[in-house]
Amino acid sequence: MRSDLKVHARRPSLSITAVCTIAATALAVAMGIGRFAFTPLLPLMVRDGSLAQSAGAWLAASNYLGYLAGALTAGRLGLSLPMLMRASLAGIAVATAAMGAFDGLAAWIILRFVAGVLSAYTLVATSAWALQHLTRAASANLSGIVYAGVGLGIALTGLFCVAAAQPGVPAGHLWLELGVLAALAVACSGPFVGRPLDTSALARLTSHPDVTLGPNTGVVVCYGVFGFGYILPATFLPALAREVVDDPRLFGLAWPAFGVAAALSTIATARLFGHANRLRVWAVGHLLMAAGVILPSVWLAPVTIAIAALLVGSTFMVATMIGMQEARARAPGNPTALLGLMTAAFAIGQLAGPVVAGTLDLLPIGHRTALGYALQFAAFALAFSAAYLWRHSRFGSSN
Repeated sequence: MRSDLKVHARRPSLSITAVCTIAATALAVAMGIGRFAFTPLLPLMVRDGSLAQSAGAWLAASNYLGYLAGALTAGRLGLSLPMLMRASLAGIAVATAAMGAFDGLAAWIILRFVAGVLSAYTLVATSAWALQHLTRAASANLSGIVYAGVGLGIALTGLFCVAAAQPGVPAGHLWLELGVLAALAVACSGPFVGRPLDTSALARLTSHPDVTLGPNTGVVVCYGVFGFGYILPATFLPALAREVVDDPRLFGLAWPAFGVAAALSTIATARLFGHANRLRVWAVGHLLMAAGVILPSVWLAPVTIAIAALLVGSTFMVATMIGMQEARARAPGNPTALLGLMTAAFAIGQLAGPVVAGTLDLLPIGHRTALGYALQFAAFALAFSAAYLWRHSRFGSSN
């Protein structure tokens, strides 16, 4: 033990600012590029004629299935956290660039699955690595900055696509360029990840005690509903915007607005509602999200697309943060198992979203009508879960 401490003492440690920057960058690459670059690129792929609109749901489902597989297996790999972070981020850069290098639905389905697996690995490893450092420095309140990296990555990727979506530029070129940008981000942050880190976080990560859901079943299901509810607008909002605004530079702004709202919301919520009842904050978030989800299905216009982007974007990372906090409060001694259950429920919910949309799209009702029905169903599920969370907020949710 003393020798380990001496080794760590000789190695330069990271400042809290550096920890937050590295972790936020990792989440920006994993989520903004690895998972959600497909969202602003989908309408461009459809524009190029390389992908049918209805096939978008199945590519999204492949990515979310990969995320589920990654969430279920990340803790069983036995790799150190720095190694898992670096390997996963490098793989995301390669898988992203390969979307532009290869052609055909079958190859894209495989690549989106791989990107989903690696994104889950990055999220798990980065969260454990960053929170360990923040806890040691008594700065756990800065975790909101770390998770703001998700929204920042979404916003920057969306703005890149808006700026680069020139007439005649195929979507494949943008995939290649995003892969290069991801590789540059990994190259800049990767060498610093291993300073210094012991194996305590890894031991917690690989521990899988048996879990009885019991009173936690409701919040686990609500977290799964959240995954189902937000993923439809998160996937198809730019495509809906393209139906009412023909200029790609304008309809593409829906996604950056979504990301900016997500980045700001976690910091604002932590500052303004940090001591409020968690389940009630979560319930209000689901209601606001439901309004944003259903709005484009009943009135499709530029203003409703903008409002939906703000409502959904400003609540989806808040729900993530609040859900994780609630899990830690319910299992303070060892929250890993409950966190894993909630992550799996979320992954199943977001997998179900595009599958439902794709199934409805097979009916002879038209693509827009099918997507509208899927959005309305998701909004109803979110509203129902909000009622459950509010009702049960009176029975013991801590602040």
